[in-house]
Amino acid sequence: MRIEEEKRMPLEYEVVEPEQLPEEAAALVEEKKASEFRVTYQSGKELYLIRGYGKQMSGGYSIQVKELSASSNAVFFETKLIGPTEKIQGGEPSYPYIVIKTEYRDGPVQFQ
Repeated sequence: MRIEEEKRMPLEYEVVEPEQLPEEAAALVEEKKASEFRVTYQSGKELYLIRGYGKQMSGGYSIQVKELSASSNAVFFETKLIGPTEKIQGGEPSYPYIVIKTEYRDGPVQFQ
């Protein structure tokens, strides 16, 4: 199916803390976290969108949700990795990722 560019409606979502993730989704994150990844996970009427940025050489990263919207035939999810300030750099490597939860929608998810 081709995803047409058409009007997108913003979707409501909630950022999910790691300890609130369903067990299977948490296992997926653990398995994939060393590399960049994009995963969708459905649980009942909820859709989890997970975007990981792989191994970073320090902590202090944050991830901004730039867009979560839907057209009639797809969901669009765009995030941005924000690096640490110079004061925070160094220390242990980190594996920044974000999980958001929204209402389940039928159709593909476009990670941007």
